[in-house]
Amino acid sequence: MDSATRSLPDPAALVVMGVAGCGKSSLGARCADALGWPLIEGDDFHAAESVAKMRAGIALTDADRQGWLERLASMLSAHQGGVVLTCSALRRRYRDQLRAAKPGLRFVFLDLDPATAHLRVASRGAHFFSPSLVASQFAALESPVGEPGVLRVDATQPLDALTAQVVSWLAAGGRP
Repeated sequence: MDSATRSLPDPAALVVMGVAGCGKSSLGARCADALGWPLIEGDDFHAAESVAKMRAGIALTDADRQGWLERLASMLSAHQGGVVLTCSALRRRYRDQLRAAKPGLRFVFLDLDPATAHLRVASRGAHFFSPSLVASQFAALESPVGEPGVLRVDATQPLDALTAQVVSWLAAGGRP
């Protein structure tokens, strides 16, 4: 951990968010490593019923996501130090639920166009998320741009550049 990451406010937490295929897992892992924080992979905490729906190409409802968001919020609040969470956080109310669990929470929004998201999801192969659901992700997305504590990044940029951008932003206080 370098001097920039040591100067981060404590407790600190980061959600790497966006639609399916934007690179949440990849950037989340890189940021967790760079910051020396644990990673919570949000996809690992979906209910079995939700995973089955997504595998079958059925979009999740707000009701389907509620228990998942409660589990993620609980995990965030349980961490005393820094933590990185990957979570789509598509709607403002989802982000607000996570913010309530962890005051000072920051979000990195991996912004990506629908065509690129579809290509990326289709190329994943073994993942449970069906490419047919990408359009539903964009339909549900309420852009976080302009909300406090949100950094918008271009999801097509190289991971090293994105990681450096996020770490620098956090070190500067996490304000756009």
